[in-house]
Amino acid sequence: MMKNLFFLTLILLFVSCNYNLINKWENYDESEEIKTNATIENKRLQFKRIQSISNDKNQLINGFEREIFNFLENEYDLTKELIHEKSIPEIQQSVIDGKLTYYKLSLFYLTRIYLIEFDKESYLNSIISINKNILREAKNKDKIKNTNIYSLHGIPILLKDNIGFKGLPTTAGAHSLKNNFTDDASIVKQLKDSGALILGKTNLSEWANYFCYGCPNGYSAMGGQTLHPYGRKILDTGGSSSGSGVSTTSNLAAASLGSETSGSILSPSSANSLVGMKPTIGNVSRAGIVPISSTLDTAGPMTKFVIDNILIYNAINDFDPLDDYSVENYDINLKEVVENKLEEYTIGYYKSFYERDSLYKNAIDFLIEEGVKLQAIDAPQIRLEGFAKILDEDMRYDLRSYLFFYGSKNLKVEDISSIIKYNEMDSVERAPYGQGIFKKIIQDTMSINDFEDLKFELMNKGNEFFDIPMNKYNLDAVLSINNYHAGYAAMAHNPCLTVPMKLRENNEPAGLTIIGKSFQEQKLYEIGYFFEKKYKGRTPPKN
Repeated sequence: MMKNLFFLTLILLFVSCNYNLINKWENYDESEEIKTNATIENKRLQFKRIQSISNDKNQLINGFEREIFNFLENEYDLTKELIHEKSIPEIQQSVIDGKLTYYKLSLFYLTRIYLIEFDKESYLNSIISINKNILREAKNKDKIKNTNIYSLHGIPILLKDNIGFKGLPTTAGAHSLKNNFTDDASIVKQLKDSGALILGKTNLSEWANYFCYGCPNGYSAMGGQTLHPYGRKILDTGGSSSGSGVSTTSNLAAASLGSETSGSILSPSSANSLVGMKPTIGNVSRAGIVPISSTLDTAGPMTKFVIDNILIYNAINDFDPLDDYSVENYDINLKEVVENKLEEYTIGYYKSFYERDSLYKNAIDFLIEEGVKLQAIDAPQIRLEGFAKILDEDMRYDLRSYLFFYGSKNLKVEDISSIIKYNEMDSVERAPYGQGIFKKIIQDTMSINDFEDLKFELMNKGNEFFDIPMNKYNLDAVLSINNYHAGYAAMAHNPCLTVPMKLRENNEPAGLTIIGKSFQEQKLYEIGYFFEKKYKGRTPPKN
C-alpha cells in the first residue's frame, strides 16, 4: 500500500513539474523599449505603456495548462497543417474526414495564444480574455455530426471587447468597465445559433478610438498596447478593432468580429492583410455593443479569406427589433459569388491613387488584364465639416443609454462625465494618454435641431461623394485603399469590403477597399472573391 502511494506521489510530482513548463507571464521593465519608441517618427507609435497593469495576462491560459502542455508535446505540429492559414470550409472538411475534431481545433488556438502571447519576444497583446468553457463546448460540438463545409458549427471566433458575451466582461478596453458582465449581444446569439464557438475577446483602441487625442491605435487600459505582427513596435496595427485584426492574421482564431464607426474594421483589416466587411447600417444589429454613434456604428467580420467572411456575415445578418436601424435583409448567394466573372460590372478607380500608389496601380492593372471593365474617376471635392460633432452628440446619449439598458448594474459609472471622474482617480493606470475627446464631448454641446440638421447635411454629402461618379459612369462599385474613404462611406451608410493587395516595401500590408451602394454587399463579395482568387494578395506574418 505504502509502495503504491509512493509511486503515485512520484507520478503526481512528475506531472506537476511538466505542467510547470508552461511559463507564466510576469510583467517586466519596459522603460528601455519606451525610450526607443520615443524616437520613432510616427508620433502615434511613441508608446507610453506597452503592457497592461490592469489585467493579468495569465488568466488567458489559467485552467488550460495541462491540455496545452500535452498538446504541445504530442499534437501541435501535426494539427497545425490542418488549421494554419486554412479557410473555414477547409477546416470543416478535415473534421468531416476524421482528421480533426472541434476540441483539437479550439485547443490549437489556445496553444497558439500561449506560444505567441507568453513569449516576450513575440507577444502582441491582441487578446483580453478567454472563454473558460471553450474546450467543454467544443467537445459538445464533436458529439453533433456536421456534414456541411460551409457551416460555422464548432468554429472558434474571437469578439472585439465592445461586443457583449455572457460570461466575460465587456470592457471596451476601459478600466471603468472591467466588471461589466452583460448578456450576449444580438450578433453573438446569432453566431451561437449558427453553431459557432466564442473563443474570447480581443484588445482594441479604448472606447473604439474615441477617447483620447493622439493615442496609439490598439492601446487600452485592459489590454495594453496591441503590437503589429508584421513589425512589432514599428508598424501601426490600425484601429479600433486592432486586436481582432492582429489575432486573426496571426492564426489565433479562425476569424473575429470587429466594429466600425468610421474605418475601425477597414483600417485594422487592411493593416493586417485581412478581409474586412463594414456592412450597410441596419444589416447587422448593434444591440449589446458598446457604442460611439447609433447613426454610424456597425459590426462586421474580419477574416483571412472572403469565403469565411461571407459565412460569418450570413450568420449575423438578420433583423433585430432591438436596433432601430435594423432592416430585413438577404443572405449572400455563395454560388453567384464563386461563379461571377465580373463581365457585367463596371468599377471605378481613383486616378490620384493610381498615379501615386504602386500597390494600388498594380492591383488596378491586374484587374484590367483579367478583363474587368474599369473606369478612371476623380474624387469629388466634398468635405465632411462637422463630422466629429456627429460622434460627440451621439456618444453622449448612446453610451449613457447602453450603460442603462445593457451594462452591469454593479458599475460605478453611468455616463461620460462619471467615467472621466473615475479615470481621474488614477490617471496613470486608467488614462495615460489623457481623456481629451471625452472632455470635449461634455463641454461642447449643440441643440437637437442643429444636430439633426448637421446629420442630414453630412449624410447627403456622403452619398454625393459616391453618387456623382457612380451615376455619371453607371458604376457598380468604386475601388479605394484601406480606410481612406471610410468617413464618406460611414455618412452614406454604404458597405465596404477590403481585400489584401500584398505588402509595401516596409512589410506593411495594404487593402483594396471595394465600396458600393447601400445593401449591395452581394456585389462587393463577388468583386472581392474574384480579386482574391486571381491576385492572391494575402501574406501571413512571417513570424
